[in-house]
Amino acid sequence: MEKSRRTFIRQVSLAGAGIMLAPKSWSAQSYKRIIGANDRVRVGVVGFSDRHKSSHVPSFMNHYKELNFDVVAVSDIWNKRREEGSALWKEKMQHDVKAYRNNEELYDSKSVDAVFISTADFQHARHAIEAVKAGCDAYVEKPFAETMEDNRAALKAVKESGKIVQIGSQRRSGANYHAANEFISSGKFGPITMVELTWNVNQPGRWRRPELLGQLKEQDTDWKRFIMNRPYEDFDPRKYLEYRLFWPYSSGLPGQWMSHQIDTVHWFTGLKHPRSVVANGGIYMWKDGRRNWDTILAAFDYGPLNDPSTGFQVTFGSRMHNGDEHPAEIYYSNGGELNLITNTVSPKGGLTQKMADAMHMKANLLPEISLANTEKVVASANTGGDILTSNHVRNWMECVRSRKQPNAPVEAGYSHSIANIMTNAAVHTGYKATFDEATQEVMANGKVFKY
Repeated sequence: MEKSRRTFIRQVSLAGAGIMLAPKSWSAQSYKRIIGANDRVRVGVVGFSDRHKSSHVPSFMNHYKELNFDVVAVSDIWNKRREEGSALWKEKMQHDVKAYRNNEELYDSKSVDAVFISTADFQHARHAIEAVKAGCDAYVEKPFAETMEDNRAALKAVKESGKIVQIGSQRRSGANYHAANEFISSGKFGPITMVELTWNVNQPGRWRRPELLGQLKEQDTDWKRFIMNRPYEDFDPRKYLEYRLFWPYSSGLPGQWMSHQIDTVHWFTGLKHPRSVVANGGIYMWKDGRRNWDTILAAFDYGPLNDPSTGFQVTFGSRMHNGDEHPAEIYYSNGGELNLITNTVSPKGGLTQKMADAMHMKANLLPEISLANTEKVVASANTGGDILTSNHVRNWMECVRSRKQPNAPVEAGYSHSIANIMTNAAVHTGYKATFDEATQEVMANGKVFKY
């Protein structure tokens, strides 16, 4: 275990220095032993979004030559983005890149083996289903799903297909997060008693697209395809371009930011979802017609389902009107804290030997140690080809080759979506949300939550 951890840290350290190395197992001989290893993997783009342009493109460019990948197609229902995507990838790949009006045309062409999916939040799960049913591997941005109906259907489709699906939870490709997981899993940290998650920004234009609103005309896109299985509403360029502000096209703060941070709780603990969630907040600052809150505080109860006397609390707080873009993740035990802001484990706040002696109890005294830290979480609206995302895209590409499960498999997306949907239920009903394990439904006030 220690040797594999050192190897991982060395690889991502080199990546941080701009040196992209494949693991030793990925020698030329290893490639030859894999069926189709010498074949070029043809990639399609589903949704030429800001996220794709700013982050997927530079991350893919770091690795595509070494791993023999190629972008050959772009699917987008808006002609402007469809043409822009085709032109950009043509310039990058130095060959024609076919533009398709929709995913049906893309998959009917039989021209792609794998796809990037970075469409609107509520579309990710349905687009993942389309991809794997068409025989494609997929890199699917988070949040994976915003309703349990979509969540269950997408999990089922991916598992039945056997396709490689990487959820865009890029913390799972960070050395410091792997080191934190290993430290907690070793038992040295002691039982987790509390987790504090915060993500605050002060960006008046976050998720707004005023410069594009006048350019989007209904005749230039496919509004019915856009809203998919959501309740019909008349065409609205704001809901199309600024969907993160409008439920049920996005949950906003929970789906965009909390889904990243709550995923680490599931990863580090092995728990699949909260036992319950309550939430409060509102639109306190940005009175711009949005439906989704600009401020939220959610409290989660986590622990084994069969033992309510054991567990811990998680809080997620986020505000969009004051903040310095430094997401915080702090894990507490009775012995101290594991801080993923400073990437340290310390006895801060923990039980001291003097206290333990006075109580005639054994103290779990934590050492002061630093976690491997070669990647910085980037919280800006468009992160660029940051190291975490570059690592994560590479991991997906390698797994497309090896057929091994990636760092963030579909189960990770299913779990963060349960927590996300439970939060949405608490937000939209005002009741404590729970999860029915038997039916795999989110419940609030005794009713199944849908929208």
